[in-house]
This record gives sequence, C-alpha cells and structure tokens, in this order.
Amino acid sequence: MTEETKTFEAPVYSAVGKKSGVKALPEIFDGIVNVPVMHQAVKAFLANRRQGTAKTKTRGEVTGGNQKPWKQKGTGRARQGSIRAPNWPGGGTVFGPIPRSYNQTVPKQVKALARKSAMNARARENAVILIDSLNYNAPSTKAMLALIEKLGMAGKKVLLLTDGVKPNVYLSARNLGTAHVLPYTDASTYHILWSDVVVIESAALTPATAEG
Repeated sequence: MTEETKTFEAPVYSAVGKKSGVKALPEIFDGIVNVPVMHQAVKAFLANRRQGTAKTKTRGEVTGGNQKPWKQKGTGRARQGSIRAPNWPGGGTVFGPIPRSYNQTVPKQVKALARKSAMNARARENAVILIDSLNYNAPSTKAMLALIEKLGMAGKKVLLLTDGVKPNVYLSARNLGTAHVLPYTDASTYHILWSDVVVIESAALTPATAEG
C-alpha cells in the first residue's frame, strides 16, 4: 500500500533512562507499510523454525503381524491378513506425518522491504525510542528492569536493538519474558512486530547500518 511520505521523530533517552530530547528518524522511516510483504516474511520466519521431525509408522514398519490372525474362511469373522493393519489397535498409521522440511525462501529484497515496513508500523504508532549507547561491564537484570521502568515500558514487550553485538546487554534481558535484545542488523520482521516498543541505540542508525 502506498502512502504519502512523512518525517517521524523519536524521543531520545540517556543510558540510565533520562529523556534528553527528540530526534528525527532516518529516511528509511518513511511511513510506508506493506502488509502483504510483512505477512509473507513472518509466515516464512515461523515456518523455518519448525523442525519437521514428526513421524508415525506405517503397517510395514510396525513390529509383528507377519502371521495371518485366522484362516480366510469358515470362522464367520471378517477376513484379516495382519494384526498390524491400520484397522487394528496397535497397527500402522495411514497417511501419518513423515519427516519433512517446512523451509520457505524469501528474496532478500522482500525481506528488507518487510523489515522496513515493520519499522514504519512502529514509527507510525510512536513506538520507537532512541537511547544512548549501553555499556554494561557485567550482566545486570536489575539494571535492565530499572531502565525499562524509567522508559515507561513496564509490562510491555520491548525489543532493544543494539549497535553491534553486546553480550552483557543481551544477558541482562535474557530472563525477562517481555524484553528481547538483538543487534540492530539482526532484527527480523517477526521480532519487530512481536514488540510493543522498539528501543534503538542511536549509534545503530548511522547511514552505514540504517539500511541493514
């Protein structure tokens, strides 16, 4: 869907959660949201997470049943060839699941457009926040909780996008069910749409990485 391009702004906070102003978001935040492309990207993401290891045994794979249960004629009962036939308890399964791949491939351009649309969707909801660089000397869930509360996001699903890989920041939020930390360039359409609020380190939105 096509809409008129507009400029978006986001509040800027310090690393301890103190608001320091407002900043215009880069040109990639143009307000255009392509819903069908986002749906395609999220559907592929979830499909690719499936293991596809479900398996049932057919009548040829179930142990036993080689001998005919009773003779063909003269018993008054229906003819049977094996106790491992699908109509017997403990018999094989007909048309049951077998291991398969659920993998779906999405072109890079489509994935990029979907990710951009998801970012724009959050920007249109005023759900994008910029924050100064986070440098934790050690993992601290307490510090991460305090930051989220100062941002006014307690109880909301928060996606924190860092400028590069920051293990201590990731570990600080790992035990929080409503917070997730990823490098800015690794965030997928699914992760962005999962969140209620997207918090981005300002340095991650430099021209070199903003398109990632």
